[in-house]
Amino acid sequence: MILDQKGETDLLRAIFDALPSLVFVVDQDVRILEYNKPASDLISVDREVILKQRTGDILFCIHSTETPGGCGTAPHCKDCVIRNSVMSAFRGNSIFRRRTRIEIIRDGTKKEIYALITVSPFIFQKESKALLVIEDISEIAELRRMIPICAVCHKVRDDNQAWGQIEAYFRNKWDVDFSHGLCPDCFKNEMDKLEQYKKAGNTHQQPT
Repeated sequence: MILDQKGETDLLRAIFDALPSLVFVVDQDVRILEYNKPASDLISVDREVILKQRTGDILFCIHSTETPGGCGTAPHCKDCVIRNSVMSAFRGNSIFRRRTRIEIIRDGTKKEIYALITVSPFIFQKESKALLVIEDISEIAELRRMIPICAVCHKVRDDNQAWGQIEAYFRNKWDVDFSHGLCPDCFKNEMDKLEQYKKAGNTHQQPT
């Protein structure tokens, strides 16, 4: 399939809108320059209102209303993962990825969203911009809080009420494998045990 310039533009737009996560094109001040359909469906505001607005103002972040200046001007904004991720991506010219908890106001009610934030900087028409992707991982975060785990042996109870190793649970549930090692404290403890074992063995040896 060979496309002309308009066809290529339409294809890229279709792909952009097909992405299931919220995707924004932003500048260094986290002002929105473009966005995809899932973002539009969530925000439900006219395009003219969205463009050039800061992300926190459009997403109804609870801190965006704390000061007249809006998003980026409240005391809490200095710790904002979205803003800091965008700034870090621009400074390092590299992809930045972090998890965070976002508090927003919806229909007068505060709502918490656990999100994975990905920022990827790029150059377009000789200007620096960034792709800001917000993935809702609230379901995964909730599941992590609800996983029953034994306080003594650390086995995990699965959906069939069977108890098993945590590695097996994640392998079967999420297709995740683990690599194993020793933290510094456990390494020291194991080495101490080994030394004690060696000393005990020498103590019981018969003299020649």
